[in-house]
Amino acid sequence: MIQRKPGEAEAVGKKAPNAQTAASIALYSLLVLLALWVMRDFIPAVVWAGVIAIALWPLLLRLETPHASRKRTIGVALLLTTAVALFVVLPFVLVITQAAHESHDFIEWFKQAEANGLPLPGLLEHLPFSAQQVTAWWQENLARPLHDSPFIKGLHVEAAVTAGRHFGALAAHGLILFGFMLMTLFVMFQAGSRMSGNLVKATRRAFGVDGALLAHQMTAAVRGTVAGLVVVGIGEGALLGIAYAIAGVPHATLLGLLTAIAAMLPFCAPIIFCGAALWLFAQGATVAAISVAVFGFVVVLIAEHFVRPLLIGSSTRLPFLLVLFGILGGAQTFGLLGLFIGPALMTVLTVLWRDWVGQD
Repeated sequence: MIQRKPGEAEAVGKKAPNAQTAASIALYSLLVLLALWVMRDFIPAVVWAGVIAIALWPLLLRLETPHASRKRTIGVALLLTTAVALFVVLPFVLVITQAAHESHDFIEWFKQAEANGLPLPGLLEHLPFSAQQVTAWWQENLARPLHDSPFIKGLHVEAAVTAGRHFGALAAHGLILFGFMLMTLFVMFQAGSRMSGNLVKATRRAFGVDGALLAHQMTAAVRGTVAGLVVVGIGEGALLGIAYAIAGVPHATLLGLLTAIAAMLPFCAPIIFCGAALWLFAQGATVAAISVAVFGFVVVLIAEHFVRPLLIGSSTRLPFLLVLFGILGGAQTFGLLGLFIGPALMTVLTVLWRDWVGQD
């Protein structure tokens, strides 16, 4: 029998639990990473569902009752999930419907262009610079029948077909993720306050009171970012929709809706109102085109640099510059999800700085 020195048994006893704890942590971490790897393709859908759930959580708590029946809980979750689905899908349905109404006129215009070419717009001859070069290129490539145009012949049909298939695959993948996002959102809404309470308990147990407070502030940052993006986007769309109507742009209401959707993403609204300005310019309404473009850039400048950061910063106590860095830097780093992740990370940075310097 092996004889141990005094105190050696106690040392071995202490090492064994430490080794078991380290092995348990390693095993749990490996299993969590493996689970995340298995569901890696669906993580964006879960994150999007989390962002939307955070934004609508105060409304969910108002609709809930302390001792609600299962039917009421399911009904509230279904109502909010359906509202989110309609908010996303309805604009695309309107655009597709309007495009279907205009498809006949577009097909007739394309047939005439293919047979006779596109006439040279008179405004090209009055450009302040490069008027001769642009006119000569148009006469050579577009003024003749398009089936004989060197420009059209130079387009690679196979590349266009490949690009179309790639776009179709991306659209199908996006629809699948959207479906899973709605399913996840419904489950989150159905869990309700019970899930939020468990998350708060888990955060407090893992990171303490300060960690739970930080998570609450990050949640407020995400909610404020959603509110800022949606409210400012709707405001930009309404103002520019009025401008389209005054300038005589056709389908001003539909274009205003598209502008609102684009304006929910930073600096995407110019794509719509610059296209409207170019259409006015092509119709010879130069003053109206310049007015729409200038008014659009003024609205975007004020909304993106002042109104949106103020809305987000007021709910998160973030400085103006950090809000701007969070939105733009987050979008550049993480894509669309970065619009919400960026301000949340800036909130962490601000809280850590205030704790470090002892500021309330």
